[in-house]
Formats: sequence, C-alpha cells, structure tokens
Amino acid sequence: MNKLKKEASSELLSKVIVEGMMDNKAKDIVVLDLREVENAVTDFFVIGTGDSSTQIEGIASSVTRLTRKELKERPWHQEGKGTSEWVLLDYVSVVAHVFSQELRDFYEIEEMWADAKRTEIDTDY
Repeated sequence: MNKLKKEASSELLSKVIVEGMMDNKAKDIVVLDLREVENAVTDFFVIGTGDSSTQIEGIASSVTRLTRKELKERPWHQEGKGTSEWVLLDYVSVVAHVFSQELRDFYEIEEMWADAKRTEIDTDY
C-alpha cells in the first residue's frame, strides 16, 4: 500500500474509532496524530474515558463492532478486557485506549506524547 493510501486509511480508521467511542458516550476523547513524531509506534492514538468497568467494556465493544461493520477492520491485538480499567485495541496504524479516569490520570499518555498534534473531540451528550 502506498504511503498516501495508508495515511488516508489510518485517518478514516481513527474517525470510525472516535464514532464508536461516542456511540457509548465516552468522555474526554482525544486524538493524537503521531505521524510527525519521531520513533512513534503508530499513526494515531485515540483516547477516551469511561465512568465504570461496564461502560469501558461497552465502549471497547462498540469500537470493535463499528470498525468491523464500517471498514471490515478487526483489532490485531486487544488487552485489558478482563479488568476493564484500561482496554487497548491495537489496529496497528491506530491504537485505541479506553481508560477509567483514575488510570488515565495516572498514565498521562497525552503528556508522554505531548509533541503529537492533539485534537479534542467535542462530545455534547
């Protein structure tokens, strides 16, 4: 796949992930564009917060369902589904993180990747 197609596909995937998070009312959704960051592990991080382990599971499931339905994409790797305080969905070019507020505050991923372009999503629920 050429670079332009890959970038367009990772952008579209990140948008569908945001939509999946919004479907289950994730809070504080942030997209970090890592494409210009040296040594970045992926093109985008999409980060959202849930209020409970049940909501965190629901957000992750919503993202997985929507990416499969809209783009025929499935996560290459998933972590955290058992504890539901931080679920990671790795689509290789985009990594989705669904956190509890406590763990999001503790890990401060946005601060670790502070040189990435940051887009805050307006969630007007």
